[in-house]
Amino acid sequence: MLDTHIDGDILVITLKNPPVNALGKGVRDGLAKAIEDAATNDAIKAVVIHGEGRGFSGGADITEFGGGGVGSVPLPVLIDRLEASAKPVVAAIHGTAFGGGLELALGAHYRVAAPSAKLGLPEVKLGILPGAGGTQRLPRVIGVEAALPMIVSGDPINAKKAEGLGLVDKIAGEDTFVADAIAFAREVAGRDTHPRTSEREDKLEAARKDPEVFDRFKKEHGRRLAGLDAPVACVAAVKAAVELPFEQGIAKERELFGKLLMGGQSKALRHNFFAERAANKIDGLAADTPIIPIKKVGILGAGTMGGGIAMNFLNASIPVTILERDQAPLDRGLAVIEKNYRRMADRGRITHEMVDKAMSLLSPTLSYNDLADCDLVIEAVFENMDVKKEVFRTLDKTVKAGAILASNTSYLNIDEMAAETGRPESVLGLHFFSPANVMRLLEIVRGAKTSDSVLATAMALSRKIGKVAVVSGVCPGFIGNRMLSPRQREAQKLMMDGAKPWDIDRVLTEFGFPMGPFQMNDLAGLDLGWNKEKSKGENVRDVLCERDRRGQKTGKGYYDYDENRRATPSAEVEEIINAFIVKSGKTPRQVGDEEIRDRLLYSMINEGAKILDEGIAQRASDIDVVWLNGYGWPIATGGPMFWADSVGLDKVLAGLEKYSEQLGKDFVISPLLRKKAAAGETFN
Repeated sequence: MLDTHIDGDILVITLKNPPVNALGKGVRDGLAKAIEDAATNDAIKAVVIHGEGRGFSGGADITEFGGGGVGSVPLPVLIDRLEASAKPVVAAIHGTAFGGGLELALGAHYRVAAPSAKLGLPEVKLGILPGAGGTQRLPRVIGVEAALPMIVSGDPINAKKAEGLGLVDKIAGEDTFVADAIAFAREVAGRDTHPRTSEREDKLEAARKDPEVFDRFKKEHGRRLAGLDAPVACVAAVKAAVELPFEQGIAKERELFGKLLMGGQSKALRHNFFAERAANKIDGLAADTPIIPIKKVGILGAGTMGGGIAMNFLNASIPVTILERDQAPLDRGLAVIEKNYRRMADRGRITHEMVDKAMSLLSPTLSYNDLADCDLVIEAVFENMDVKKEVFRTLDKTVKAGAILASNTSYLNIDEMAAETGRPESVLGLHFFSPANVMRLLEIVRGAKTSDSVLATAMALSRKIGKVAVVSGVCPGFIGNRMLSPRQREAQKLMMDGAKPWDIDRVLTEFGFPMGPFQMNDLAGLDLGWNKEKSKGENVRDVLCERDRRGQKTGKGYYDYDENRRATPSAEVEEIINAFIVKSGKTPRQVGDEEIRDRLLYSMINEGAKILDEGIAQRASDIDVVWLNGYGWPIATGGPMFWADSVGLDKVLAGLEKYSEQLGKDFVISPLLRKKAAAGETFN
C-alpha cells in the first residue's frame, strides 16, 4: 500500500494504492507506522509524502463508509499524528489531492505542488462533508471567504490559485516535484518551529470581525443550497471553525458528518457515484476488445446540436470536419461555435490561444467527399427516418471502410439506418443532449449488429470527451425519452382531469426538477412538430399554436411571459383547457398534489421496469444515470429507480393500481415491477 526510502536525512513515503491512492485501511496503518518510525529515528530530519501514479490521493475509500475500516487507524487520528510530528512533514502533491487526500495534506506542515496539481474537497457531491478536519483546517489556512466556496461547491482549484491563497507553499517542477519537495524539506528541517494548522487563528480573524459573512454566502448561493442537506451542513461546520476552539470544532464536524452519512441524501448521492462507474461495465464486452483509433471526426449538420457535438471533439484536440448543405447555415454554425468559445475565454474559463487552437481544428465543407477519411461520422440532421436513411446510404458509399457511422437520433430505430449500409456492424447511436457541449450524458445505442469493437471504441471516446455514457438497446426513445413519454402523456391526462398546468409543473419543481412538463414544452416551443396547414384545432396544443401561443419565443404558450421571460399563469389557456374538458364530456375536478406526483412519477418507474425487463438497459442504476445527467432528475433522490426503491416497490405498485382508471385501459403494469414488489425486492 506504500513504500518508504531514505534520501540522506529525509524519509520519503510513497502512497501506492491504485488507481487513485485511496486512503484505505492498509494505507492509513502504513502511514501511521512510518510517521512513528520517523519520530524515533534520529537520522531522519524531515518527511516527504507523495503519491505514485496519477496523483497524490483521491481521498478516503468510500467503500469503508459502512464500517469497512474498523480496526485500523482512523483518518482523523492519523492526520492529528502527522500534524503533531516534531519533524516537519511535507506533502508533495501532483495530479489530484481530493477529499481525504487534501485533508491529509492539510495535516502536513508544508505543501509543495506540481503546476498541474488540483486540490479540492468534493465530499459535498457525495452528500457528506469533509470528515477528517477539512472544514476546520482549510479556513485556518486560506480564510473563510476562500474556504466556503471550495467546501460547499466541492469544486477543485489549481496549484497556482492554491499558492495565491496560501494553501501551497511552493510550486515545484512538473517532473521534479518529489526531488523539489525533498530539497524543500531539507531546507525547512533546520527551523525551530513548524506551522501546525490546528493552532492557526490568523486567517479566522476576518470572519470573527464580520460574522455576517455566512449569511451573505447563503444568500448568494441560495440555489446551490436549496433542498440539499450537505451544503448547509458544510456552512455550519465552517462557522464552527470560527466560533469554537479547534477540538470542539472537530467534534461538531464529526457530529454533522455522522448525521449526513446516515441520511437518505448521502445514500442517494453515493449511489450516483457508483452508478456512473458501473455504467462503464458492458455485459459480454471483453476487457481486451480492440479500440478503433479516432483521429478525425465528421459531423453532418452545423446547427445547434451539430455545433455542440463538434465542440466536444475540438475540446479533446480531435480534428472535426463539419458538413452542411448550403453556405449560409454553415457560416452561421461556425460563427456560433466561435462565439461560444470566445464567451468562455472572456469569462476566463479558457485562454484565447485555446480558442484559436480549437477553431484551427475545425474544417467546414459542403461536400460529402471531405468526410471520406474520417474515422467516425455523426449525423445530426432533421429527425426524419427517410432523411436519415438517405444520409446513411450516402455515407456508406463515401466514407472509408472501417469507419464508424453514428446517428444522433433521440428516438428513431438505429437498426433501420444500419440496414441501409453494407457495414451494419459499424453503425450505432450516439445520442448527445442539448446543449451538447455542456450536458454530460451520452446515450450510446447498441444496434443488433453493432460490433464489440465499435461499442468499446464509443465508450472509450465518451470518456475522452468528458461524457458520462450509458449503453441502451434499440427501442423508440431508448432509455431517457422512452421514460419521458408516459410522464408527458400523464401530464396531458391530468390537465384534462382538471389539474392546472402550473400546478402540475409546481409539483415536479417542488420534488426537485428544474422545470415541469409544460414549462419544458414552452421552452422547447409548442410548434415543434406542429404543421400550420394541417392543424385542425383538435387538441389544446393545436389551439395554442393557432393563436400564436408557441412558447417562450413568442412571449406566450401555456404561460404568459414578460420581457424577462418570467412566467405567469394564463387565463386564456385555462379557458381553452376548460372548453376541451367540457367538449370531452368530463367535469373538471380538483386534483391533489399527491395524485399529480404519483401518476407522473410512478408511470415513469413502470416504464423503467419494462426497459429493464426487455434488456434495453443493463441495470437499474444505468437508468438512474440517464435521468440524473440528461433530464434534471433531482440528484438528492438518486434517480428514478433508486427513488422507487426508497419509496418501496409495493407502494409504487399500489399507487398504479389505485389510479388504474385514470391511467387508462392501454396502461399495462410491468410484470417485473409486480414480481419484485411481491417478493419485497428492489431494482438496485
